[in-house]
Amino acid sequence: MITLYTWTTPNGRKVSILLEELGLSYAVKPVNIGKNEQFSPEFLAIAPNNKIPAIMDDEAEGGPLTIFESGAILTYLAEKSGRFLAPSGAARFKALEWLHWQIGGLGPMLGQLGFFAVRSDEKAPLAIKRFTEEADRLLGVMERRLAEVPYLAGAEYSIADMAAYPWVAAATTFMKDVLAESLTTKPSIQAWLDRVGARPAVQRGMAVPKV
Repeated sequence: MITLYTWTTPNGRKVSILLEELGLSYAVKPVNIGKNEQFSPEFLAIAPNNKIPAIMDDEAEGGPLTIFESGAILTYLAEKSGRFLAPSGAARFKALEWLHWQIGGLGPMLGQLGFFAVRSDEKAPLAIKRFTEEADRLLGVMERRLAEVPYLAGAEYSIADMAAYPWVAAATTFMKDVLAESLTTKPSIQAWLDRVGARPAVQRGMAVPKV
């Protein structure tokens, strides 16, 4: 059995989407980051960086295995199942390329923008300008890619799309007032959001955890 430690954030939902796509049985342990539950000793033993998501796989080869960091979890589960990540060749590295692009760029920049422009009571205009411009640049990179291919890795839906989808969905909802102008000029992203968002497993994964 796989246990998923997660909360209602884009990073957490990446993993629940993949678990739903794979049809694997898993248990959900909500970690309420609003109540600082990520700093509990119990969670620290699973995730040394005190961040969700994390998993424990009781049936891993060699014995129970804990993994933190969303990109590592997605790669592990894709390799364990043999799905949504090619075993070798260009298709594999394109998926990993765009997965790491999301982890290193799109996610952190949208996360900072969400904090400074939406969540923070005290607004910092320079920070908002900086992260809005960088978010627009990154969405432009994604728009150009998706104007050429249906999915980030190319012709096939992959863990790269699962990683990016919750963040782009947040850009169109939680951050819509900040990014509305940028998003109206990116029809390929909207078409991709519609394609990915229509998948039943994505819809189920986006509803995890139920709180």
